[in-house]
Amino acid sequence: MKPKLLNVVILAAGQGKRMYSDLPKVLHAIAGQPMLAHVLDTARSLGAERICVVYGHGGERVPETLEASDVIWIKQEPQLGTGHAVLQALPHLDGDASTLVLYGDVPLIRRETLAQLIAQASSDVLALLTVYLTNPKGYGRIVRENGAIQYIVEEKDADDAERAITEVNTGILVAPTAKLRQWLPGLGNLNSQNEYYLTDIIALAVDEGMAVRAVHPHHEWEMQGINSKAQLAELERIHQRNIAAVLLDHGVTLADPARIDVRGELICGRDVSIDVNCVFEGKVELGDGVVVGPNCLLKDAAISAGARIHAFCHIEGAVIGPQSIVGPYARLRPGAELGAEVHIGNFVEIKNSTIADHSKANHLAYIGDATIGQRVNIGAGTITCNYDGANKHRTIIEDDAFIGSDSQLIAPVTVGRGATLGAGTSLTSDAPPGQLTVSRAKQVSFAGWKRPVKQKK
Repeated sequence: MKPKLLNVVILAAGQGKRMYSDLPKVLHAIAGQPMLAHVLDTARSLGAERICVVYGHGGERVPETLEASDVIWIKQEPQLGTGHAVLQALPHLDGDASTLVLYGDVPLIRRETLAQLIAQASSDVLALLTVYLTNPKGYGRIVRENGAIQYIVEEKDADDAERAITEVNTGILVAPTAKLRQWLPGLGNLNSQNEYYLTDIIALAVDEGMAVRAVHPHHEWEMQGINSKAQLAELERIHQRNIAAVLLDHGVTLADPARIDVRGELICGRDVSIDVNCVFEGKVELGDGVVVGPNCLLKDAAISAGARIHAFCHIEGAVIGPQSIVGPYARLRPGAELGAEVHIGNFVEIKNSTIADHSKANHLAYIGDATIGQRVNIGAGTITCNYDGANKHRTIIEDDAFIGSDSQLIAPVTVGRGATLGAGTSLTSDAPPGQLTVSRAKQVSFAGWKRPVKQKK
């Protein structure tokens, strides 16, 4: 069966006064992405022929932030209501397709619900997403007669009997584009807001004898819009709870499903365990048996099977090999690549460096722009001095080298295979393989020297 042709119009022109922010409302983030980005991803998943976003407040900031080349961006100026907004998109729509209207501030609407809505629509059927609420305050009410939908009345324009109705309009609908071209230019604005309401097309459809069919979402949160920071936080928690539920269903152990934040894509193997208050950004892959301790941030990272990430680690743009141990309190920056069974301990920072199998830096070290071989020991307080104030230089440490504590390796420099640097060495030239290299001032003791005392004020 040939799939239905579909236009999608996303209304995203609102100012969001109650957000108390200079940022356009639809750019506020859910799970690290603008809420409008979530709606766009859902629209794409439906196989839409054309996707139009009608924006307004915030000017060009909305399209510039999203940078979506597959979207037709349409500026609504001035903003005269939802009917007026869809009217701006009409010239860009395929007249033979149905048009789905979505909202940029309703980010959690599910693809499955919209697919059911689209399935109900046709050239002579308008499909409307409605929901029953215990407290319908603030929503337009669905007015029925003998069970059939007749019209929608906004709360500000409703009488007492209409306000008592608990079935409300979500604003999401699918209508024949040809009919929208007929109805929208004739909408009036004789209402309390002096706006052109898209909801008025329901009564027009009924007057023409067109069927109006309602579809209900499985969850109330699917149709919840965001108009304040409190609502933003509420939907963030709902979204994270949904992500946690999927992880649990796939066998991931979460110490507390209410205390995890996934702000991108998290891919987990078998027997993965994640402790509380961990944040995952970008694309993160956790191999089989990976254990992530509490209070860690992982961004665009790949963690191989059996690795352990201890508490309070910050890992970004890094690759960690199998059975490696990182942390606690370690920082791996972009370009860090660890081999198998590498140990990176507390307060060690690694940037743009590769560390081969079985090497370790267990305490208080900075390793930047370095290539480190196998079975290397990096002593506490070791620094690769990679920056000369203008350019970066590389340090090479070959297999089986031992770097004593409190050493400075002033790049570019090479430590040969099996070499040892004595503690406190400042290495300015290559250290030969298999030899002990020491660079220190001669130890001197001063008899009679007295420690300074604090002067009285």
